[in-house]
Amino acid sequence: PGGNISGLSSISVDISAKHLEMLHNMVPKLSRVAILVNPANSSHIVVLKNVLSAAKRTNTNILSVAASTSQEIETAFTTMNKEKSGALIVTQDGLFLQQRTQIAEIAAKNRIPTIAGANEYVEAGALMSYGTNLIGQFRRAAYFVDKILKGAKPADLPVEQPMTFELVINGKTAKALGLTIPQSLLIMADKVIE
Repeated sequence: PGGNISGLSSISVDISAKHLEMLHNMVPKLSRVAILVNPANSSHIVVLKNVLSAAKRTNTNILSVAASTSQEIETAFTTMNKEKSGALIVTQDGLFLQQRTQIAEIAAKNRIPTIAGANEYVEAGALMSYGTNLIGQFRRAAYFVDKILKGAKPADLPVEQPMTFELVINGKTAKALGLTIPQSLLIMADKVIE
């Protein structure tokens, strides 16, 4: 605002603590959670800091595992298994979204409940997602393009933050992991994939 840009914010950094809370609701007696970060993504430092802060309130140990290639994602899961991680938070990252099927398959094979920020992960087989609807965000971006093409100055268009967040749960994955979806999460869920 006030310059030559406008658009939408995904505010993914601010919901990372909510991911930890939802994993605690889903997985009884959770004590160690891994968080998958990409060292090339500078926003992951803030995400990790938020998760560490939230973990103090729940006496949860956090294991940060880094990956910047698909091979490193496999190595990260080896580390999670060695360190006996009870669940995984996948941070928002283009590489991870591109490799969502790989992440979901390895998580399922290793029986690691996984939460991410986009429902595309759940459609690929991950346990849960909580975040903005990416397709909805892309559609909303068209509003800005339309306004600018019709002569609006980007400086006059405020940056928008998402107003709604979606919780999507994969019921098949929960069942395969031997987890019962708590009523509190079922009530909040926008969609449960069976």
